[in-house]
Amino acid sequence: MSACQSPGLAATPEPCDVRATLAYVVNLPDVVRNKARLAGASAWVDGLDDLVGDLEREWSIMVGRTYGGGTEAFVAEALLDDGTPAVLKLLIPREGDDAQREITTLALVNGEACPKLLRADVARAAMLLERLGPSLSDLHAPLPERHEILCDVAQRVWRPAPDCALPTGSTKARWLSEFIATTWEALDRPCSERTLQYALDCAERRAAAHNHETAVLVHGDVHQWNCLRAEVGYKLVDPDGLLAEAEYDLGILMREDSVELVEGNARDRAQWLARRCNLDATAIWEWGVVERVSTGLLCTQIDLQPVGREMLAAAEHVCE
Repeated sequence: MSACQSPGLAATPEPCDVRATLAYVVNLPDVVRNKARLAGASAWVDGLDDLVGDLEREWSIMVGRTYGGGTEAFVAEALLDDGTPAVLKLLIPREGDDAQREITTLALVNGEACPKLLRADVARAAMLLERLGPSLSDLHAPLPERHEILCDVAQRVWRPAPDCALPTGSTKARWLSEFIATTWEALDRPCSERTLQYALDCAERRAAAHNHETAVLVHGDVHQWNCLRAEVGYKLVDPDGLLAEAEYDLGILMREDSVELVEGNARDRAQWLARRCNLDATAIWEWGVVERVSTGLLCTQIDLQPVGREMLAAAEHVCE
């Protein structure tokens, strides 16, 4: 379950004392705990109960049930003092500016295609967000319908943002390239060298293709678990926030649903996405290659299976 998601759109939990739900505060999903350990953030895990208590007092909220499906953060239901349902999100602390990027992106979108940002604390990587409904995954929307919805909501994110100070598509491509190369070696080469090199070549081409004048704000992680039902339509949660070519977001759709991808002609998906959003199919395909390999390696690293194996198998299948 993603940040900002509620069991149902209109669901509002009964107010509860955080002292009575302390087990939920420290009972992080295994994926989040593993990521925190890799990031050297064990002290953050140990101090979560105190951090939540501090934010309850400072933001006049009451924290309730912890969501169990997060991958990058502690996420829990919250109630404002006037009874408004919200979501508390605390990102794993790590090197970099993940919290600043997400907060900046949410502020730029201003509730249009992402949840409304109610409160934020960059230093503590803390956000209080609008609560949304179930995800496309929970709604079991078929793949063609999911792609239509995801394309529509992603397009509502895309906008010029030349002075936003977010990382560029070129920076992201180079970071992914370095991550792929080092993680592939560290994991004892879980896919072929041919697949590795293909992903590195695609990353190099996407880095070189970046054009600051035409780049737009992109969400950076458009998939069915991050797309939640809102009062009207859908919104995307957990933005990574980049200034890049719009094709980057559609590359995520190429990365996802690996089994379905290899069952048909993989290029057909890139062509359809390109026509649907009037973008370049080659750029979509190449971002998909890079994201598929990097995410497959990350899932293997944190033992998120069978997703990691499926992504790397798909990467081998489509390698040219």
